[in-house]
Amino acid sequence: MTITNETEVIGLSPEECTAVETFYKAFAGQLELLDDAVTEDWQDIPLAPHQQPGREGMKPLIDGFRAAFPDAAVTIHEIIGAGGRVAVRASISGTHLGEWFGVAPTGKSFEMPIHEFHHIVDGKLTHTWHLEDWLGWLFQVGAWPLAGKQENA
Repeated sequence: MTITNETEVIGLSPEECTAVETFYKAFAGQLELLDDAVTEDWQDIPLAPHQQPGREGMKPLIDGFRAAFPDAAVTIHEIIGAGGRVAVRASISGTHLGEWFGVAPTGKSFEMPIHEFHHIVDGKLTHTWHLEDWLGWLFQVGAWPLAGKQENA
């Protein structure tokens, strides 16, 4: 996870900023930090296929993600907060080296935008709404269009 001097952070208390930074560090291979960043009953909206709810439901997903993209990196471009609400504009990059959502490893690199909106109470995330460009990811790793599908002439 990368927050640089160029990352714009607006309207967050130091406690809220720490919670957000810690959340993204968990995705960078420090899974145990998820306990510090989110509440036990944290809501991830929408859930990924086969993901169970709550903090414990996210841990297997992160493990699978790290296995599929061992060099994955999250770069946070902008964090905007107000009144226990935080918006994050970021990008994630890596190399597709393991199966992910049924797509066999391609060895191809990707970069995709992510947009997330968090609610924070007492220094921990309680809700996260997220949107990633998975269709763009499919194109970048060569998994779309589907093999064997004929184009309309």
